[in-house]
Amino acid sequence: MDEIDRKILNMVQEEISICSHPFHGVADTLGLSETEVIERLKRLKREGIIRRIGAVLDPRSLGWVSTLCAARVPDDMIDEFVSIVNQFSGVTHNYERNAYYNIWFTLTAPSWEKVGEILKDISVRTGIQEIVHLPAREIFKVKVQFDL
Repeated sequence: MDEIDRKILNMVQEEISICSHPFHGVADTLGLSETEVIERLKRLKREGIIRRIGAVLDPRSLGWVSTLCAARVPDDMIDEFVSIVNQFSGVTHNYERNAYYNIWFTLTAPSWEKVGEILKDISVRTGIQEIVHLPAREIFKVKVQFDL
């Protein structure tokens, strides 16, 4: 990753226009062609430096609900459990912690009823009974932007 890559990454975290050529502005600012910006981003994705570029939606503004979930999963079942959980489109994060509840994930759904259905389905498919969900009482959003 060179200095130009870093500049592109700094810009695309905030400055992508919603238009037919979203990387044109980035290219103009940096004195590059739009094609070069796109090719650099493709390479950074292939290299695993970025996962994706896309919108971040607020589920509440769409009338949806989101909750943090925690499960107690035996070590020998973690890979299988995570694989099943990740099949649900509403799962946005999934990570392991060294704690009593060792697998944590966030789940977004159209309703609390649907959250319950999905968690029951996960439990049935994995055999894991100890799954709790912890809806937020109050939201404190922190803007994350990496200065590269």
